[in-house]
Amino acid sequence: MNAQTQAAALLEPVPQLDLAAQYAAIGGEIRAAIERVLASQQFILGREGAALEAELARLCGVAYGVGVASGTDALILALRACGVQAGDEVMLPPFTFVATGSAVSALGAKPVFADIVPGTFNLNPAELERRVTPRTRAIVVVHLYGLAADMDAILAFARERKLPVIEDAAQAIGASYKGRPVGSLGDVACLSFYPTKNLGAYGDAGMAVTNSEAIAGRLRTLRNHGQTGKYVSNEPGLNSRLDEMQAAILRVKLGRLAAWQRARQERAGEYGNLLAGVPGVTTPAVPAGYEHVFHQYTIRVARRDALQQFLAERKIGSTVYYPVPLHLQPIYAALGHKVGDFPESERAAREALSLPMYPELRSEQMASVVAAIRAGLAD
Repeated sequence: MNAQTQAAALLEPVPQLDLAAQYAAIGGEIRAAIERVLASQQFILGREGAALEAELARLCGVAYGVGVASGTDALILALRACGVQAGDEVMLPPFTFVATGSAVSALGAKPVFADIVPGTFNLNPAELERRVTPRTRAIVVVHLYGLAADMDAILAFARERKLPVIEDAAQAIGASYKGRPVGSLGDVACLSFYPTKNLGAYGDAGMAVTNSEAIAGRLRTLRNHGQTGKYVSNEPGLNSRLDEMQAAILRVKLGRLAAWQRARQERAGEYGNLLAGVPGVTTPAVPAGYEHVFHQYTIRVARRDALQQFLAERKIGSTVYYPVPLHLQPIYAALGHKVGDFPESERAAREALSLPMYPELRSEQMASVVAAIRAGLAD
């Protein structure tokens, strides 16, 4: 073992996410919530789920919440509730997790990609005019990494053409745009409670939130086999119900969400100070009037893959979200896209690197991360 390897072995690991630290603080409350559900012996569509729906609707500034089995199901059902059918087209950014596109594909509709703004990683409103066609039926806007997209311009475009806007807010619960909470900006918004999210369950879970009574009613029907009454189904639906156990767990965590959000923002500010002046690193942009909740703290760096390997050798976690944009995914090969079609998404896929980010992250850990970045880029 050479000296460099020995030094690396002595370093304290810095994980990209540490859920164990979170559980250490709230484990007793979580166990009490689970016991409450077990004692009730009501596991589906009960009081915990109804309470969580009301609490999250309030957080998002809307009237209705509809709990479902996952964030992906929330997208599928929201698209259906907005009238998207087989053969329709839906516009969305290619720089996102595949679920944003596969939800469109699940309905037999066609995803039509529109490139992103390099500074925010979010949908570029100027791209929409280039991509809209007479078959366009909806726009899915992704608030990536915890930052809202440029909603004024997107909504103006959509309203002029009477297109519903679905917010993919899987990574942005608690974020805001010009004083309005994410989730209240479009016609319906989709939340994910995958365990790694800022508000994470202990399994899959999701929710759709909306101000529309009609959309909420349709979502409640669609999540429960299309039933409009007991054992009466008017259309095919899904078995996609947020169970009581997950709802109870999420209600415990929801009480901590504001404090966790402040902690993430503080750590993002500290990262920004530490990374200021580091050559070759672009830190996250936060436009005026936006509140970023930093689900991820994502930098851009030209030598991304080499830097990630350098960090891994020093036991520092990092993740690439997302290395292959949707238009180049095998699932969409039939659409005929090629390298160069969406250059900003492709550049982001080459350069984006998410650093350790969680409320319990310590200052000395962040200092180690940034010191390793400096060393890696100087290497």
